[in-house]
Amino acid sequence: MTTKTLDIRDIMDLLPHRYPFLLIDRVVELDEEGGRVVAIKNVTYNEPQFTGHFPEVPVMPGVLIVEAMAQACAIVALSRLPEGVDRKNSLFYFAGIDKARFKRVVQPGDQMEIEGKFLRSKMGLGLFEAVVRVDGKVAASAELMCAYRPVPERQAS
Repeated sequence: MTTKTLDIRDIMDLLPHRYPFLLIDRVVELDEEGGRVVAIKNVTYNEPQFTGHFPEVPVMPGVLIVEAMAQACAIVALSRLPEGVDRKNSLFYFAGIDKARFKRVVQPGDQMEIEGKFLRSKMGLGLFEAVVRVDGKVAASAELMCAYRPVPERQAS
């Protein structure tokens, strides 16, 4: 098993997301062969969602926790593409969420550790399971589906 780490520049080379929607800060383990990733999201009060969710008691929205899980799983999915496929011109679209559970509140100052695992491919979809932990305790979990698509070429204007 060969694992590697990715810094923010490596992540930005893989994922198309940018501020304020890039929700992965670092990858501490990427096992391409085993289809597993462990990523970090540092939650800070400076993020735009906290101005309204909720001003007096800031809470990381569940949809953004799920999106962080999806981005971590997209890193696994992209790393597993066959040789010769242009990763820079490939996207994985979110196709479904099952069994989403939220066990504890995530707040500014928390560090989300996101573990994503590739389970299988089914009818052109990748199926993954993901768990978010804060201080070693499960904060959220879900099964995620994504669909691979090459980036559409732009029409000449």
